[in-house]
Amino acid sequence: MTQKKLDVITIGRSSVDLYGAQIGGRLEDMGSFNKYIGGSPTNMACGTARLGLKSGLITAVGDEHMGRFIREELEREGVDTRGVKTDPDRLTALVLLGIRDQEQFPLIFYRENCADMGLTEDDIDPDLIRDARSVVATGTHLSHPRTEAAVLKALSLAREHGLQTALDIDYRPNLWGVAGHGDGESRFVESAAVTAKLQSTLHLFDLIVGTEEEFHIAGGSTNTLEALRNVRELTQATLVCKRGPMGAAAFENTIPDTLDEGNSGPGFPIEVFNVLGAGDGFMSGLLKGWMTDKSWITSLTYANACGAFAVSRHGCTPAYPSWQELQYFLKRGVEAKALRKDTELEQIHWATNRNGDWSTMRVFAFDHRIQLEEMAAEAGASNKRIGDFKSLCLKAALETANGEPGYGILCDSRLGRDALYKAAGTGLWIGRPVEWPASRPLILEPEIGGTCGQSAMLLPSR
Repeated sequence: MTQKKLDVITIGRSSVDLYGAQIGGRLEDMGSFNKYIGGSPTNMACGTARLGLKSGLITAVGDEHMGRFIREELEREGVDTRGVKTDPDRLTALVLLGIRDQEQFPLIFYRENCADMGLTEDDIDPDLIRDARSVVATGTHLSHPRTEAAVLKALSLAREHGLQTALDIDYRPNLWGVAGHGDGESRFVESAAVTAKLQSTLHLFDLIVGTEEEFHIAGGSTNTLEALRNVRELTQATLVCKRGPMGAAAFENTIPDTLDEGNSGPGFPIEVFNVLGAGDGFMSGLLKGWMTDKSWITSLTYANACGAFAVSRHGCTPAYPSWQELQYFLKRGVEAKALRKDTELEQIHWATNRNGDWSTMRVFAFDHRIQLEEMAAEAGASNKRIGDFKSLCLKAALETANGEPGYGILCDSRLGRDALYKAAGTGLWIGRPVEWPASRPLILEPEIGGTCGQSAMLLPSR
């Protein structure tokens, strides 16, 4: 039998997440944002790739800067992008998010006719589906006839070729048109139409995952056990019900009298910092166990731990652990409830999730001391000539690097501005000084956040 190239393909939303950097404030008052990739299927593709699965994604992005950002980040995470369509007519989706407190996480979806909602049946490549072991869908793309047709085609091909199939219910009422634009944080609004649409697809899945509220919408009842039983009448899939701080329970057969009677894994007592993206982290861990034939107890242990990492850090995809990090955490356990403040874990997180080969660093430094300007003045040369010289230095660095990893430059943004701007996007990592030469008292470089390349560092001048 032909060896499959992919373990899992996710299908659905992709976006750029702009996360408010001011923790504890209203979204109205946010003054700066951190930029990450987002959207449940996109997060899961990255989360599973970090855990060692071979992951692919079917989605669409715009033919613009944000679309290229998503594609480049996916490739850096090791996600197969053959199924990522570039839509020439639609913009990449955006989401604005904030962390108000432990209970409030405001968000606004900018998804009106966005690129990923332009997916059609024609965008589903049968060869790509055949190349995988499983397909994972999310509920949002069942909300529109066009994207629903694309998802159903992918699922039909998956079942035809013997792939495993999974559904993350991922119910967002306002993305189904049953809540307003300002209700992005809302997780449940009753809707008979949404229930009927979901129930028409449940028989297509081997695994269905959701919170209690998500099973309420799928099962058409606000009584969790009744909702699970209603879902069970329509599908023989394993049902995994997420229960927040109480962990999760998996039900393979008849729904018992209590949720506690399902298969479960241990929970992790950690500080809740940010619940956004926690479900995608949970699903990544669950898929790791499911696709490596682990027991439900082990799979739920992976899932709960990945969810714990997610709720304790800023952002969605950036919060998810590597396989090495997860293994270390499960062996050692919780030492600091705020995992983002656990310096040992953070070091492992940084070291095992960075992209590229950094084992060897090759540095060309052409930032300068003030003496260079004094020498130019004595020779009757203008500072422009210094800038021209630094552009030649950049050219030499690029020719020497020849696209190989590990090469970088140190350059200032004052007399080296043109070279610094040209270096962005070339594949070189970029370091720049934070202070002006010979400034006493200290003068910091203006517009210090204005330049970045594949990687950027801020360094004191020598």
